[in-house]
Amino acid sequence: MKKTDLAKNDAKKLMNKMAAPGAAAFGNAGGPAIDKREQRKRDQALGLVPFAVKLNGDLVKRLHTMANERGVDMNSLVAEVLSKGLED
Repeated sequence: MKKTDLAKNDAKKLMNKMAAPGAAAFGNAGGPAIDKREQRKRDQALGLVPFAVKLNGDLVKRLHTMANERGVDMNSLVAEVLSKGLED
């Protein structure tokens, strides 16, 4: 092996260690890691269903602004807006 190949392999090993699930992320080192499987179980228990939608960028910006003004998360804001829009 060439010296450059060894350096590349070392760099790949380092990058894999940094991307490992147990590795601490910058600014997030102290917080508990959220297990996606457990989060899905909690969401299902609450009756929540994942629902992906493609929206216009301006509309998304308005929703983010509304969520920040009200101090709520996007999920609850979108649920509220949809509920109001679907009322007869």
